[in-house]
Amino acid sequence: MTTHAPASASAALPQDPDFERRVRASFARQPFMTLMGARMGVVAPGRVEVELPYVESVTQQVGYFHGGAVGAIADTAGGYAAYTLFPADSTVLTVEYKINIMAPGRGERLVAVGEVVRSGRTLTIVKVDVFADADGTRTHCATATQTLFCLAGRSDSRA
Repeated sequence: MTTHAPASASAALPQDPDFERRVRASFARQPFMTLMGARMGVVAPGRVEVELPYVESVTQQVGYFHGGAVGAIADTAGGYAAYTLFPADSTVLTVEYKINIMAPGRGERLVAVGEVVRSGRTLTIVKVDVFADADGTRTHCATATQTLFCLAGRSDSRA
């Protein structure tokens, strides 16, 4: 039986040599990420990290990161991982995502790591792992799979 490994982010090549600037500029225009206090970390071809520092406004009643906050940064990291491989004259939209929260999000910050599994002409599949950093320990707290749509010929800004 022959098995094939999924295409890795390192094997994917961006269509836009200026992808990192374009991705960071798009992230900076997201009011929701600003409201939550999220920051963009690593941006590489087919791979993006989004960090969310602990603040009470993104927690639930027990003090863990709210599941909605976990999902929001997973969606964003996955979307931008796909966007790194899209043409310069495009934007990205989430078609679908599913997330499994496996452990409470607790600690100083969450880090969502989005990595492209397969990049197609219009649809891209991404896997996202979310980790909680607490007292020097990293806990894998969620995994998501996501499908993104490339809107070619469409500006990524409201202007």
